[in-house]
Amino acid sequence: MTQPADTAASSPHFAQCTLCQSAWKTRADFLADPHLKIIGYQVAFTDLAAGFFLFNHSCGTTLARPVAEFQDLYDGPLFASRATGSEECPGYCLRQEDLRGCPAECECASVRAIIQIILAWPGKGDRQGVGQLPHLIG
Repeated sequence: MTQPADTAASSPHFAQCTLCQSAWKTRADFLADPHLKIIGYQVAFTDLAAGFFLFNHSCGTTLARPVAEFQDLYDGPLFASRATGSEECPGYCLRQEDLRGCPAECECASVRAIIQIILAWPGKGDRQGVGQLPHLIG
C-alpha cells in the first residue's frame, strides 16, 4: 500500500493553485473544497499511478494531480490485465472528460472507482459554479 498523500513531507501543502495561490494543507481539504471539481482523467496505460486527475478551480485554472496521490482511497479488487480495446471495455479511459465508473474487470477499473470516490467526497456542497473542460477538449 502506498503512503497516504496527507502525510507527504516534501511540501507544507498537499496542493497549491498555480493561478490564485490558494493552498490546501491536506488531501482531505483539497477534496472537500467546493471551489474544486474533478473534470477529467489523463490515463497512463503503462503506469496507472502516473496518470493525472484534472480539477478545475473556481479561479479559472486547471490543476493536474497524480493518480498516485489518491490510490490509497481504493481498497477494492485489483485486476492484473487491461481490457482496453476488448468487447468488455466501454472505452471511458480513452475520453479524458468521461468520469463514469467502469464495469469491466480491468486493471484500470480501480482508477475509475477512485474517480467515483472523489465525486462523492463529503463536504463538496453545490459545485455547479465550477467550470467544465473547455480548454482541454480537443
